[in-house]
Amino acid sequence: MMVILLLRFFFSLCVLLGVTAYTPLSDETLRNLPSAGSDFDIKAGSILAPILIPRVPGTPGSLAVQKHFVDWFSTNLPKWTVEFQNSTSTTPATGERHVPFANIIITRDPPWTKPGDVGRLALVAHYDSKLTPLGFIGATDSAAPCAMIMHAARSVDEALTRKWEAMQAEGMNGLEEEKGVQILFLDGEEAFLSWTDSDSLYGARSLAEQWDTTPHAAMSTYHTALNSITLFLLLDLLGTSKPRVPSYFKTTHWAYQSLAGIESRLRSLGVFQSSADSHFLPETDKAANQFNNAWGVQDDHIPFMARGVEVLHIIPTPFPHVWHTIADDGEHLDIPTVEDWARMVTAFVGEWMDLEGYFPAPPKILHERQEKAERKTEL
Repeated sequence: MMVILLLRFFFSLCVLLGVTAYTPLSDETLRNLPSAGSDFDIKAGSILAPILIPRVPGTPGSLAVQKHFVDWFSTNLPKWTVEFQNSTSTTPATGERHVPFANIIITRDPPWTKPGDVGRLALVAHYDSKLTPLGFIGATDSAAPCAMIMHAARSVDEALTRKWEAMQAEGMNGLEEEKGVQILFLDGEEAFLSWTDSDSLYGARSLAEQWDTTPHAAMSTYHTALNSITLFLLLDLLGTSKPRVPSYFKTTHWAYQSLAGIESRLRSLGVFQSSADSHFLPETDKAANQFNNAWGVQDDHIPFMARGVEVLHIIPTPFPHVWHTIADDGEHLDIPTVEDWARMVTAFVGEWMDLEGYFPAPPKILHERQEKAERKTEL
């Protein structure tokens, strides 16, 4: 009993000091990450196509996309919990009329844990679209990032189940840092009139404030839901060809380097589908004195970062040429680039969650292993 208590104290200390395990995936695992299939088909795909509609907060389009998220997760990933965090606000475009905003929170934690004892990798994108121009879709902004996150969640789901079942079978549950995955689809990122501190980030501001002031049970490892976020991985404006994403923050440059390392390995393994002549994440060697203390690009991370949450912001600079124009639609997405981002996010989640050895082998690999075993038996 004393040994168990000491181990739990050690892992709690690691959490407080910001120490977390991070296990690289093998080349074989990277090669065999689940393919996208028709996930990103802009007309008939089961993930992306339903998001490619105008979805201004409080409109039927927004409600339709909310329903798509709920239905898709309940059908495909029933072990993930889906919750809503609702708020309302006036806007410069609606006068005194309050607009409803609905953040969608989708979580998968180890089955034996309590909420306050789990540190979570947050995968974040906004799902609302801009009020103008009329009919604006926002494929890069941010329908495609939402779809990438959904693909990644499905791709790691079975590996999470296998890992946690193995831990329970070996009696290891509760003896290491508890880690979960949380998806935040945020509403109201876009300004209704022009970007100001009060006309933007409606959903993010509401959620960050609520989570910062809602305590977990006494003696929890993480005092609030906000403290439970160990990394806020925010995707935005992704889906056009040859993006260039800088490293924005010194404190998460190590995570940027990890994601860049995944990109380099996927390229060297011949898994990438997009153009090979430019890297998405080129600033792996950025020196400490090259970072400034600013908030980076204005986005949904601001209310969370202001409260101490560590942020890895994946947004290209310069912005895509279709940014905030009617041309930001499905036809202007570069689907190979979308698929490559989805692979990178999947691999990053796999490494963050220490899933090496738990991904199911694809049928071809299983068949080869079976044939090899049969040959050995014959000998």
